[in-house]
Amino acid sequence: MMETKTDVCQEKCFHPAKLEKARKAMMPDEALGDLADLFKALGEPTRAKILNALYHVDLCVCDLTVLLDMTQSAISHQLRVLRAAKIVRSRKEGKNVYYSLDDEHIQKLIQLGAEHVLEKGIKKG
Repeated sequence: MMETKTDVCQEKCFHPAKLEKARKAMMPDEALGDLADLFKALGEPTRAKILNALYHVDLCVCDLTVLLDMTQSAISHQLRVLRAAKIVRSRKEGKNVYYSLDDEHIQKLIQLGAEHVLEKGIKKG
């Protein structure tokens, strides 16, 4: 992406009070790395589809394969990534494994993200 005049300051400036406020408020590097990993795990279209479905209802792997027209192996792979990132959780009922969003923070992320893209009509490119 090419840098334009609207992307950079046209005049050198320095705002010590704002910098100090930002410096004090920033999360530790390790926590920021975890945050980046969370968004990385969220940032894949198939996983976004799974999360969108799980936002509405808990589903077993078989249901997800039908809903997304994918193999059980492919769905399971995506669910492993989401589970490792603590985005979804699983529970076994008989011979089936059901998935749900991990907690209300994840629910809010999905809800706010959906509201943002639907309201703004965000498109690639």
